[in-house]
Amino acid sequence: MSQAPEPGLEVVRAGALTTVQDDGRAGFAHLGVPRSGALDGPARRLANRLVGNAQDAAVLETTLSGCAVRVTGARPVLAVVGGAGCRVIVDGRPAAWGAPVLVPGGAVLEAGPAEYGLRGYLAFAGGLVPEPVLGSRSADLLSGLGPPVLREGDVLPLGPPPVLRGGDALPPGRSGGVPCADTVPWPGVPAELVLPLHRGPRDGWFTEDALRTLTTAVYRVSERSNRIGLRTEGPALRRARDDELPSEGMVLGAVQVPPDGHPVVFLNDHPTTGGYPVVGVIAEAALAGAAQAVPGTPVRFVRA
Repeated sequence: MSQAPEPGLEVVRAGALTTVQDDGRAGFAHLGVPRSGALDGPARRLANRLVGNAQDAAVLETTLSGCAVRVTGARPVLAVVGGAGCRVIVDGRPAAWGAPVLVPGGAVLEAGPAEYGLRGYLAFAGGLVPEPVLGSRSADLLSGLGPPVLREGDVLPLGPPPVLRGGDALPPGRSGGVPCADTVPWPGVPAELVLPLHRGPRDGWFTEDALRTLTTAVYRVSERSNRIGLRTEGPALRRARDDELPSEGMVLGAVQVPPDGHPVVFLNDHPTTGGYPVVGVIAEAALAGAAQAVPGTPVRFVRA
């Protein structure tokens, strides 16, 4: 008897910007390759936990408008929608947000537009398994590596469902048992984004007044922000030097100041080199909130 084909996902509605993301491809900055990976790492890991996946399994990351996917094949798939809060629809009926739901074969799972927050995470038992590039399945908007931004009609493969210690597949239904907790608390969306700032390495390129302004003024998230960087609006920082800075290495969380004087916080798809001075660095652990900060959110840089 032939086995039913392994399920996959067909994109029914791609949304404004939906990509495949995992932990990213760290360790290739010397080749000019950014890290990429999910911007809200805690949300991605929690979504994977709820469907029984390893923490580094690939998921879908949506931006503001959500997305909709159809399960191909006959077998049901356990899924969870988390991150940005939104309405969840399965097979035309309301379903739980932030908790595992069973999506029958042929049914559509829809994550609606974000009602709070910015980026949603859709995890599926078995994880998404497009062909990895440099050890990662993440889409990188800057270098173009990894799977492209999703479009209607795209089909994504899913890996085999997680297995129990004895080797049996985890039951996908509620009656058969869920691989982990039914519900868990999700991190809230920041009403104000507070970013602990470590000064340097080019803080000497700015006046003392500018450095004081940076850690006392209230900035706001610009609508020009993206996966490359969180751009801010607010008081411009005045330089103490006007000469040019040779390009140098950039890291995740670097706070670069372009000629307009408005700080930019580098996120996962940031360039690996840059020629504008870096006034400070934000630790990676503090960046998850930046993934969910909608345009207009107040931003405060505080001394770490």
